[in-house]
Amino acid sequence: MIYSEYISRETKGYTDIFDITEDVKRIVQRSGVTNGLLTIAVTSSTSAVSTLEFEPGLVADLRKALDIIAPEKGVYAHDEKWHDGNGFSHIRSSLVGTSKTIPITAKSPLLGTWQQIILIDFDNRPRSRKVFVQVFGE
Repeated sequence: MIYSEYISRETKGYTDIFDITEDVKRIVQRSGVTNGLLTIAVTSSTSAVSTLEFEPGLVADLRKALDIIAPEKGVYAHDEKWHDGNGFSHIRSSLVGTSKTIPITAKSPLLGTWQQIILIDFDNRPRSRKVFVQVFGE
């Protein structure tokens, strides 16, 4: 069986981070799949999907780490060509990744006790983001 749905979020950009775990769990429940795989993907070159212990300290730490790796005020060839100022967001998206695959067991995503699924919007302005969730299994 294959089942698909979207999760929508209005974002502020600038490394706006959302815990989408409960939305994903509800989709898995609606799918009727007991065992299989779950793929979560955002179709954007300036956002990402990952897992993280979603607590304020670690969220702040992630933002800080990404600002060190790809600073907002950095010099990017992308910005020189397109003059849109979001070169940093493309780099961050590439490093974190735009999709994640997670096993499903007993009708639930296989996640650790402190592991949540997150959507991150890195762009330099608000956006409407759609996260594609697809469940495969039996």
